[in-house]
Amino acid sequence: MADQSVERRAERAVPAPTPARDLSYLPPSAPPTNHGHTIAAWTTVIVVLVGAIISSVAMIFAAVPLVWAGAVVIILGVIAGKVLQILGYGQGGAATLAKQARTGGH
Repeated sequence: MADQSVERRAERAVPAPTPARDLSYLPPSAPPTNHGHTIAAWTTVIVVLVGAIISSVAMIFAAVPLVWAGAVVIILGVIAGKVLQILGYGQGGAATLAKQARTGGH
């Protein structure tokens, strides 16, 4: 008799898994596979990096106009990246998707 009550308590303690609860942690879709390796992203990174280098070197030599020139280059890099994204060269853009289709997703 004692064995039956222990078994009943064990059955109540562990709820049966439900399919909805098991799958609720999955993302709604697969994330993009190119990880931001797009023309827009690379252009933005390279131009902003050049602007940062210009500003950094200018600060070392106390050349205030060159610091501002580097800041302008940084701003232009961000604008260029956004324009390229709008033109379809960013994540999920038409040009990026066409390139991925030609190269097999890489």
